[in-house]
Amino acid sequence: MSGQGSGGNVIAAICNVFFPGLGQLVQGRILAALMFAIIVVGGYALWFLIVPPIIGAIAHLWSIIDAAKFRAD
Repeated sequence: MSGQGSGGNVIAAICNVFFPGLGQLVQGRILAALMFAIIVVGGYALWFLIVPPIIGAIAHLWSIIDAAKFRAD
């Protein structure tokens, strides 16, 4: 991955649309991938409550943006 706006980051962001954390895993960031996957899937699993799905949706959007804006140092 060369940097922000690169083709790799676009692919990672698209992967996150389908499964949260997958884009970070594609970028090689395992801890971030696990964090996003647990928060989003946990939030969506508690759909019958009000607050957890909202938190899950915000974390899902955050994971997509995080993968798209990732810049390797």
